[in-house]
Amino acid sequence: MATSITWLARMTIAARISGIRKTKGLTQQALANAIGLHVTQIKRYEAGQSQPSLEALKKIAQTFCVTTDSLVFEEDELKFDNDLTLQFQAISSMPKPQQDVVKQLLEGMIIKYEAERWSSNTK
Repeated sequence: MATSITWLARMTIAARISGIRKTKGLTQQALANAIGLHVTQIKRYEAGQSQPSLEALKKIAQTFCVTTDSLVFEEDELKFDNDLTLQFQAISSMPKPQQDVVKQLLEGMIIKYEAERWSSNTK
């Protein structure tokens, strides 16, 4: 299974859907029936002619028993810095009022960063 995840990581959404469907032994018609869409729509998804809606992605992920993230993102797109991960884990164990303060601080820093980034792009 780990090898199939690796090759899926380098594919488009269309190729991932097609690849997982084939790995699971489903026909396009079976997938269409499972998620309540016409088979033509599945063919469009797999050909890259159309992108699934969020609701369709959820149904596809549930049918395949995978996460929506694995259908949408490249493997390295969602990796977090280990230090930040540990810090977020520590924050999650704090009482709610302290978590709220940290969230407000983070939101302020993110807004400041985005404002600086946007202002430097307009110069």
